[in-house]
Amino acid sequence: MNEFLAGIEQLAIVRGLKASFFAYPIVNALHIMSIGALLTSVWLMDLRILGAFRSLPQAAFIALLRRTAFAAFAGALVTGSLLFSVRASEYAAMPIFLAKMTLILVAGGNFLVFMRRAKGGDEPAGGTAILAVLSLVLWTSVLFAGRFIGFLN
Repeated sequence: MNEFLAGIEQLAIVRGLKASFFAYPIVNALHIMSIGALLTSVWLMDLRILGAFRSLPQAAFIALLRRTAFAAFAGALVTGSLLFSVRASEYAAMPIFLAKMTLILVAGGNFLVFMRRAKGGDEPAGGTAILAVLSLVLWTSVLFAGRFIGFLN
């Protein structure tokens, strides 16, 4: 595994990212923007499921925010992978990084369960309120875990 991670760190794109004065800060800023859009979308969706913004039709509101969250997640995945690649061996050994990845997997699983229960109606199906609260906790925890990575190395 260490050889694989060291190999990632030696890829041409990663060496270029390390060597450029501008590239890493730009990727980092794009990662932060993606996370901001993702968390904002998730929070607004979950709050709507929990009863906020009742004047907005739930199905349309959630459909819009779901697309935004998917796009933001894709951006965070790409930029996060690039940030990881610069110090892959070091990050992969950090318990807080592993916790963040686990939280993302659990949050994704929570979303899949939500998608099975929510059929696009105006009111949430049974149990979706619990899933919304869990989503808020999980994605906020992902954010905090990610911020701790920079302070624990």
